[in-house]
Amino acid sequence: MRDLNCNEFVELVTAYLDGELDAESERRFVGHLALCDGCERYFDQFRQTIGSLGDLRGEGLPAAARDALLSAFRDRPS
Repeated sequence: MRDLNCNEFVELVTAYLDGELDAESERRFVGHLALCDGCERYFDQFRQTIGSLGDLRGEGLPAAARDALLSAFRDRPS
């Protein structure tokens, strides 16, 4: 199976963190992460954001703020 490109990597970050990738996809994800400094930085920033914000479905974040954040991530250009 071929290696991931950066766009494919970005699309799989959430699934990887949620433990939802099959073994082959996870191998490709981790392999790309080991070789790509840009994706490594992106992944670290993503994890830091999750650590800072916690669970967006939780009670700590007002609904308007949650909706704005989710919309920003959903609508970002790829």
